[in-house]
Amino acid sequence: MVVGIPEVKVGVRADAVGGLARAAELLLDGRGVVVGWPGTAERLLGYAASEVVGRPAVGLLVSDNGVRVSELVQRCRADGGWSGVVSVRHADGRPTPVEVRVVRLPEETGQASWLVSAADAALSAVWGLGPAVLAQLPVRSPVGLAVVDAELRCVWSNAALEHFGGGTAAERLGRRLAEIQPGLNAEVLEMYMRRVLHSGEPVVGLEHVGRTRSDPHRDHAHVMSFVRIDDDLGHPLGVCYSVFDTTDRYRAQQRLALLGRASEQIGRSLDVGSTAQDLADVAVPELADCVVVDLLESAATGAEPVPRRAGDGPGERLLRLGRRGAYAQGADTAVGYDATSPLWQVLADGRSRRTAHLDSEAAWWAGGILTGGASRPHTAMVVPLLARGTALGVATFIRAQNDEPFDEEDLRLAEELVARAAVCLDNARRYAREHTAALVLQRSLLPHGMPAQQAVQAAAHYRPGDELSALGGDWYDVIPLSGARVALVVGEVPGHGIEAVAAMGQLRTAVRTLADLDLPPEEVLAHLDDLITQAAREEQTGGAGGHQVGGRGAAGATGASCLYVIYDPVSLRCVMASAGHPTPAIITPGAAPGFPDLPQGPALGIGGLPFESIELTLAEGSVLALYTDGLIDEPDAGRDGLRRALAAPGLSLEHLCRHVVDELAPARPLTDDAVLLLARTRGLDAGHVASWDLPSDPAVVAQARNMATRQLIVWGREDLTDTTELVVSELVTNAIRHATGPIQLRLILEHTLICEVFDASNSAPHLRHPRTADEGGRGLFLISQVTRRWGTRYTGDGKIIWAEQPLDHDALDFGTAGTAMET
Repeated sequence: MVVGIPEVKVGVRADAVGGLARAAELLLDGRGVVVGWPGTAERLLGYAASEVVGRPAVGLLVSDNGVRVSELVQRCRADGGWSGVVSVRHADGRPTPVEVRVVRLPEETGQASWLVSAADAALSAVWGLGPAVLAQLPVRSPVGLAVVDAELRCVWSNAALEHFGGGTAAERLGRRLAEIQPGLNAEVLEMYMRRVLHSGEPVVGLEHVGRTRSDPHRDHAHVMSFVRIDDDLGHPLGVCYSVFDTTDRYRAQQRLALLGRASEQIGRSLDVGSTAQDLADVAVPELADCVVVDLLESAATGAEPVPRRAGDGPGERLLRLGRRGAYAQGADTAVGYDATSPLWQVLADGRSRRTAHLDSEAAWWAGGILTGGASRPHTAMVVPLLARGTALGVATFIRAQNDEPFDEEDLRLAEELVARAAVCLDNARRYAREHTAALVLQRSLLPHGMPAQQAVQAAAHYRPGDELSALGGDWYDVIPLSGARVALVVGEVPGHGIEAVAAMGQLRTAVRTLADLDLPPEEVLAHLDDLITQAAREEQTGGAGGHQVGGRGAAGATGASCLYVIYDPVSLRCVMASAGHPTPAIITPGAAPGFPDLPQGPALGIGGLPFESIELTLAEGSVLALYTDGLIDEPDAGRDGLRRALAAPGLSLEHLCRHVVDELAPARPLTDDAVLLLARTRGLDAGHVASWDLPSDPAVVAQARNMATRQLIVWGREDLTDTTELVVSELVTNAIRHATGPIQLRLILEHTLICEVFDASNSAPHLRHPRTADEGGRGLFLISQVTRRWGTRYTGDGKIIWAEQPLDHDALDFGTAGTAMET
């Protein structure tokens, strides 16, 4: 090997970086003697350097190769070089076609005068490429190529690399990457170069994102590869690296990734505010530094927004429901924009606005959006939230720290994000409206307070499910009955939504109607069961005939549960029956909460076993706890939790009711409605009840009037004497005339004056409208005119006809009752 050969080979290999496949470079002196035989030549022809160096190169040629050796030498001397295909004898004796290119070297290169590049002609023939063509590839390739030496200084680069910034090829020579492209994270890239230099293992497909001198305001993505260059002895000379611009693909991937996150995150709930915030959260910081989402007040509250027209000034208020960014003003507040702000035009015409470069006068972009900061906004977009052709609001995108201005691709991406959010916002808005309507309907169907009665002190708490799908048909009721008694009712209709609420309303109305008949609990449930079964049968018949309009009506209550309890403060007796409803808890004074052994009848409308009731005697001051299954999830564990919650000491009935609900149903969102009705029993003082056994004799009527009058004097209610005498006379006379057996008269004074007459007959009295000439039949008619209400209830031994008279409201103090409903 001659001195200076490695220096020559650096330039040659740099020229061949882009694709001289299997090429060998030989060095000849002026006489054609081989003075340089690299390892690539040995691999191509099989001769070792010791076998060839110092011998004429023409000795390797085959004489019948079609090119006369003398002509070849003459052409080289005359033209300064030659290229073509010659036949060379391989070391194993076979002739090998070789494509060669002979180039005269400058005189200062030393002993070597000629450079011969040789390659397998068979391979070149297949591709139709020769060394001359291959030598052009690095120069003309659109891929940026460069060669650095062992010190990582640039020694060669092609023209394509100039498009990446950093200057021309001449300006790059002798400089390191950090000097050529400052800010390109050169330390990391040079780390890979050193790794390739030391290991010899190439690095292929390294993805890198950064900003270049040619475009300092935008991130660019590149794919880079690093390959080591060795000399003939295998010593590393430097690294060749390639650079391919993948910015378009990178940005497309970023946009797709952002849209994918938007699909997952926007609209995860049916809450308008949460959906607006989701949009802001997704867009920052990938698309903008600051995003605010402002909705028209009508859209934010679930109403239908009023369409705006071009030229309309500021109309209804805008509410900021979403914000993200260091400079964004607070959410959940009303915001104002100047009348000249393009925001109003965006709302009117539904077209987005984009400004790539904001000047200092464009304060309307920041007005109502930013609260200050070190960086002034320099680019902005306003995109309308359109749903079914109507603008619900706008989303504003601001860049203040990111130097890159918004372009058309950014606007298209923002519009796609906002379009997805607008659909979710519209769904949330419509859902909020339906949910509100269902809540209003449900509240209108539930008690708005506790009725006046003395039997129990009652408190109720209703906590609706947060989602429309969780808003069900739970209900409760406190119904005053005759004889100072009271009915406590809790029930639940299966299903959720408005249909379940409507079915609940019908079922509650039916219960109140049956309660007015003074039926025992098991009979009330039996009549409810018949009603729902008949409604379901009629619905099936109507559906088959094609006459069903919609809605399930009472048939929607099929499978409903109901607990019906009657408490009598005179006898302290409590009768209850259940249709598939949880057993109530009972807290006896001085004892722990417990559960009675109540038979669980079938759910309403299911059919099967008859309903059974149980009768208990409760101590005065006992607390009955009626509830729906939304309060307890599991029967056993739920009962234990209910016991612990009800055992809380020192709480009023209203506070205890709220405490129990908070303890057992604290989670939000609730998956089902929760209802709790608490009733503390009272005993009616014996001094407020008077009763007399009367014989079945017409002469006793006057005696009954006198006894009733004397009792009213004792009670201090002489003002009721005339009416009471009339009622007693008519009821006792009616019992003597139409019944047999013993008769009992009873007066009860609570918030009304109750007059009851018991007889052994089961025949029902009827209210008649007698004619002028009739001598009788006016008794019940007169009673209906002078009393608040009257009625009949049946017992095991006969019936009781009763009538109630109102008292002055401040005559007696019977305590207060409480009810609470959450929205």
